[in-house]
Amino acid sequence: MSSFSTKIVLKKIYTMSYEIIKKVPTSDEIIAKIPLSAQGYESIAKHHSEIENILNGSDDRLLMIVGPCSAWPSSAVLEYAAKLKQLSEKVSDSIKLVMRVYIQKPRTVKGWTGPINQPDPLAEPDIESGIWYCRDLMVKVVEMGLPIADECLFTHNARGFQELLSWVAIGARSTEDQEHRIFASSLECPVGMKNPTHGSLKIAVNSIVAAQHSHYVVFDGYEVKTSGNKYAHLVLRGSNDKTNYDTASIAEVAQLFNKDKVLNPAIVVDVSHDNCVVNGIKDHNAQYDIVLNVLQDLEDKPELRKLVKGFMLESFIKEGRQNVDASSDIDMDGLSITDPCLSWDRTEELILQVAQLNRNN
Repeated sequence: MSSFSTKIVLKKIYTMSYEIIKKVPTSDEIIAKIPLSAQGYESIAKHHSEIENILNGSDDRLLMIVGPCSAWPSSAVLEYAAKLKQLSEKVSDSIKLVMRVYIQKPRTVKGWTGPINQPDPLAEPDIESGIWYCRDLMVKVVEMGLPIADECLFTHNARGFQELLSWVAIGARSTEDQEHRIFASSLECPVGMKNPTHGSLKIAVNSIVAAQHSHYVVFDGYEVKTSGNKYAHLVLRGSNDKTNYDTASIAEVAQLFNKDKVLNPAIVVDVSHDNCVVNGIKDHNAQYDIVLNVLQDLEDKPELRKLVKGFMLESFIKEGRQNVDASSDIDMDGLSITDPCLSWDRTEELILQVAQLNRNN
């Protein structure tokens, strides 16, 4: 009688390399622990509608997306929000103000990626603590009656934050990425697609066309068809230390919009980032003049002027920025720890001036 033996070879399946730290709260747990009121949700729906009307041209107000480069620390962000709310009531006939509450920060190489990952920039990253920090902050600003904006850096685990937003940006490093384009096509709120860092306006418009159309994709274990975001629009932010808010660039975009039959053609000019680089150095104070110069340059170009629906600028309570260094004191009273910002006083002065210009237009 023969005997047989079976040798079982276990093959290692290579997937991803990571270390599990802890389980984070589910979206339902996040929403249940820090809920938004029914009035808050009604406010967001109203903001969506008003921003859409500005983008489609039925509302001739300007859209201005302003606020800190990054939403930290919360006490200063809330102080800024209170100031912006008061200002928004003064200019609401001429300008729709949206506050930047940016909880995610893209990095060119490395660095702090925002309070969602590291709510204390001097401590170890703690995503669970970041979740509570960001949800609480965003809910408080929305409950003030302000519309808020954030950049979509990560497309996963968006629920719990995404539904609080009235406007979303897809960043310059992400607009060529198919996942971000598909994600944008699924969003209910208007989404601004930034031109890529290398500056191609054609590729920037391609991203808008992709976001405006539906796509088949897997979400939460289901095959779905996205609706397409007909209010996807362009955000001009400059590129490679060069500006692109000039009339020639806007005219090029207008031709591309027409060629590709873009719905609700619209441009928001980001006057920070590469658009405020002067002699190779970013000058945050240049944001003030750039807004006024764009409006002046377009005064006798009505076809281009109607495409420019508004502006984005980085602004906080104090002018400039600071480094985060454990060896020195950190200013917690509204001084940016990422990109330099325009001061509140200059921001208020600019917005009041733009509001008056738009009333006279």
